[in-house]
Amino acid sequence: MDIEFIRLPLRSQKGLAIFLLITVVVLVYAPVKDYPFINYDDNLYVTEVSQVQQGLGWDSVVWAMTTMEAAFWHPLTWLSHILDYQLFGLNPAGHHLTNLLFHLANVVLFFWVLHRMTGALWPSAMVAALFALHPLNVESVAWVAERKNVLSTLFWLLTLLAYVGYVKMPGWQRYLGMMGIFVLGLMAKPMLVTLPCVLLLLDYWPLGRLGKDSKEFWERLPKLAAEKLPLFIPVAAVSVVAIEAQSQAGALSSWEGLSLGTRVANAVLSYGLYLKKMVWPMDLAVFYPHPGSSLGAGPVALAALLLGGLSLGLWCRGRKSPYLVVGWLWYLGTLVPVSGLIQVGGHAMADRFAYVPLMGLFIILVWGAAELAQTLHLPKAWVAVTGLCLLLALAVLTRVQLSYWQSTRALFEHVLVVTSNNQVAHNALGIEFTKEKQLEKAVEHLTRALSIYPAYADAHNNLGLALSWQGRLDEGIQHYQQALAIRPDSYAAHNNLGLAVLGAGRVDEAIDHFSQALLLNPNFPKAYKNLGNAMLDKGNRAKAIELFRKALELRPGFAEAHYNLGTELLKTADFSDAKVHLLAAVEANPDYLEAYVNLGVLLKREGKVDEAIDAYRKALQLNPNHAEAHNNLGTALAQKGDFQQAVHHFLKAVTIHPNYREAQENLNRLRSRE
Repeated sequence: MDIEFIRLPLRSQKGLAIFLLITVVVLVYAPVKDYPFINYDDNLYVTEVSQVQQGLGWDSVVWAMTTMEAAFWHPLTWLSHILDYQLFGLNPAGHHLTNLLFHLANVVLFFWVLHRMTGALWPSAMVAALFALHPLNVESVAWVAERKNVLSTLFWLLTLLAYVGYVKMPGWQRYLGMMGIFVLGLMAKPMLVTLPCVLLLLDYWPLGRLGKDSKEFWERLPKLAAEKLPLFIPVAAVSVVAIEAQSQAGALSSWEGLSLGTRVANAVLSYGLYLKKMVWPMDLAVFYPHPGSSLGAGPVALAALLLGGLSLGLWCRGRKSPYLVVGWLWYLGTLVPVSGLIQVGGHAMADRFAYVPLMGLFIILVWGAAELAQTLHLPKAWVAVTGLCLLLALAVLTRVQLSYWQSTRALFEHVLVVTSNNQVAHNALGIEFTKEKQLEKAVEHLTRALSIYPAYADAHNNLGLALSWQGRLDEGIQHYQQALAIRPDSYAAHNNLGLAVLGAGRVDEAIDHFSQALLLNPNFPKAYKNLGNAMLDKGNRAKAIELFRKALELRPGFAEAHYNLGTELLKTADFSDAKVHLLAAVEANPDYLEAYVNLGVLLKREGKVDEAIDAYRKALQLNPNHAEAHNNLGTALAQKGDFQQAVHHFLKAVTIHPNYREAQENLNRLRSRE
């Protein structure tokens, strides 16, 4: 190229390429460090998983190696989340930066592997840059729950690197090392099941192990195919485990009504849509609803014609330009496990599924552009400037797409703009509005979700919660019951139904539902806490304390369990332990008003009146109309001799609650002193 830095030594050029790749990725993805967890699957991997929040230890390692939580067996992914929690707790910045670090490593490794296989430095850098900056890959980087995608791809590329080393210097030790890395990748995500076939493609190009003519090709193919056979042993094992995990989670059974024809049609259309989104990366969404039997014949036929035409054209050109066949088969083959032929969940396709398949298409684009430029005798500087303009456009689009991940609301409000009849988006927004206490909006979205998909158990459960918080307890109970009728193993619905009937005074029924939730999920901290509250209603404080301790054993930073335990220990005069838990409650939740009030009571008992006053003042900062906090602050101020301020707070307490007898008596007592 007619560019000054190309005159640098090869080693310096490689270093410059890596520096540029890292710099541009960091600049484009920098905002992700300030993003929160998303209320969509992040709870299934980090924020509500007690085993993850126990940190690294023998028990958590054993759990990671054996669990099929989240409908996968992917122990390395679990271990990475556990390590993140050990390092960062529930600070989302650390978890996001880990995802970004893996993406950076993948970009550099992809460049390194391509350069080592082809010897072409800047074309390899361009392919890696397209992979680094394409908006379709934002989902894999910005979504903490997609750790499995970026982590498994790291092992995918490390396997390729080890395979190139084996090819250049064959030996069983190198083969076993490559196989070991491959197995680790399968333990991060089953997506690597197609990798042995990709290795065979690379034997054709660029490694050239299949010869230069048809005779050599057919003579060498059986031997090189047999060379890959040992890799299919872990592939078969992981495939069986993956299907079993999905089946246990109900992700398969919910969609087994889809005919084979519908699945094939959706797969064909998805292949075409991924191509479209690669060329025109607009209207991207975290969830694309499956159209089911309503899938139109026209779009499917058009996609089939496109795929067939491209396949024929690339195959005919493939003898002269083998990278075309390799890149195209890479794309087609690596998408098969996530194409929907075995339908998992309710999506038609997903941006994250294209993370690895796009690599093959990027190879076609860059090597094809280089070949075309050479044929047309285009100036190298012109080609370089065109490539840089393309990368700049992709960087801008990626930054825009990244902005939708700044909150759950922003993400799913965008989803509703670019998709239609999206029950998952309405459900997610319903959850978010429930948390924000915007209950009318929550009910509206959750009702819409159920109008789209009436058998949506999660939406019934979430609507039950929103209605219960509105005071419409009977309606809420009905929706919890409908959720359990659809999915009897929903421990979340049992827990919520238990809360509802407990609120209605049906304590024994509540205990039954909390117990059923724990039977379905023995590691469910919320159910232990709620069962503890029910035991308090039964007058069994000792059992309640035991249950609160169990909840904290599973989730050490569980603010409500700390508060409940601290409050009950305060009543038993175990002041030292009570203080530990009340302090832990406000540390876990600095806005925990009731915890500040009870902490003030305890500190006052200890004679630490100034600290008690501070605790009461923090409570009143959170809610200036909290009568008990005003009354307690008044007693503490009176003890300090500040009678004027004490009278003020007693007056506030009785103004807020005119029947507050204790505050009225305190007020009368002080006035009688005047």
